[in-house]
Amino acid sequence: MNLRPSRDRKPSSSTRAIDVRRQLGIAFMIAALIVAAIAVSQLLPSSATSLAPNPTLLSAAGSLTHAASPTPQSITREPLIPTSARATPTPLVRTIPGGALRATPLLATTLVAAKTVNAAATLTSAPQPTNAPTVTTVPPVQVGSALYTTRQRLCVGVPYSEADPGSLAQLEPGWYLNWRVQSTPDRPAGAEFVQMVRVSSAGPRSNLATLAGIAQQTPGALWLIGNEMDVKWQDDVMPERYATIYHDVYAALKQADPTSRIAIGGVSQPTPLRLQYLDRILAAYRQSYGEDIPVDVWSVHNFILQEKRGGWGVDIPPSIDADSGQLYSIDDHGSLDDFKQQLYAFRQWMAQRGYRDKELLVTEYGILMPPDYGFGYERVRDFMLGTFDFMRTAASSALGLPADGNRLVQRWCWYSLSDDVYPTGNLIDFNTQELTPLGRDFKAYVAAH
Repeated sequence: MNLRPSRDRKPSSSTRAIDVRRQLGIAFMIAALIVAAIAVSQLLPSSATSLAPNPTLLSAAGSLTHAASPTPQSITREPLIPTSARATPTPLVRTIPGGALRATPLLATTLVAAKTVNAAATLTSAPQPTNAPTVTTVPPVQVGSALYTTRQRLCVGVPYSEADPGSLAQLEPGWYLNWRVQSTPDRPAGAEFVQMVRVSSAGPRSNLATLAGIAQQTPGALWLIGNEMDVKWQDDVMPERYATIYHDVYAALKQADPTSRIAIGGVSQPTPLRLQYLDRILAAYRQSYGEDIPVDVWSVHNFILQEKRGGWGVDIPPSIDADSGQLYSIDDHGSLDDFKQQLYAFRQWMAQRGYRDKELLVTEYGILMPPDYGFGYERVRDFMLGTFDFMRTAASSALGLPADGNRLVQRWCWYSLSDDVYPTGNLIDFNTQELTPLGRDFKAYVAAH
């Protein structure tokens, strides 16, 4: 049966009456919409600046919305992550010649999916972090004698060990690392090479005999044992297991070269969750070997990334019972204040555990977010140079290293020389091998200080 009316059927008088009423109703609706539009237009700014991409405050309660234009700044503070991607995050890890893992400090690939251009997206304040440390920013004091020159303090991370050493030489850093161990490393412009032993739950990725042989060939070298053991996309080791690995590698290196200097691996950022992870290492070592863990040099990374299970950022450290920690936003990633506060917190943690007299190296940090997330050249430059100034001069008579004029940080390593995955902080153009504008800023800083 066909329930649709015939196209050529003439409408009845009752049908015509209904049509008239419908037309009148539609007319009234249109008039109402026009009146509403005129009323709304009176409330909106008339200038062109109302179309700017920056968020506009709409209420005293702090609700923020984005303008209609789909600009790079139109992102949410808590990025949306697809359920499928959250269930099976794919890390951006690749192998490079020699079997070593790419050392890139990783975010989940879902970070790209986090960006939204929804014109109605609302920015909300992130929840307060759990177990936040009680740290009072220490006022600066006049620094005294120095262990290092400024150039000796500055490092560049080299993700690709096969990169042209001449590229690194242009920058004249005091030291560099490439997340590997090497028996005959290049020393471009006289830069010191720092060894790194990558680890996993199975143990060191180079056997102890090999490490001992390299230690004998590179006497007095500085060794980092592990790289972001707290991150599941990096070395990903339970704290108790790491304590055993560290003990074995430390013993092998010291026996082969008593002059070697051993540094604990750097956690991704010194937040309360990561300090809890380190406390577990210290406790496990003491329980297993009856003494405090022997650390010649303390190492830490100082990124500013979200800690949320299954989210973008650095997730939760292995075996730590928490679903979230420091809930940094994307915009926080370049916060110089958060950068400083984390280092004060870590130096305080070191002092409370009897390690104040040890050097502190920030062995990896930088800007990973792309420019269209709001991290253009000028912002990255200001962050980089601001961190240089802070770490070069920040000192505390209560927390700093006495032998280095009470400075909080002795040496630091910018990420990176050149990377095609996270290129925002590149000092050398990945394709041309020429200095980027940021690279020229780095070089000028070395020359000026």
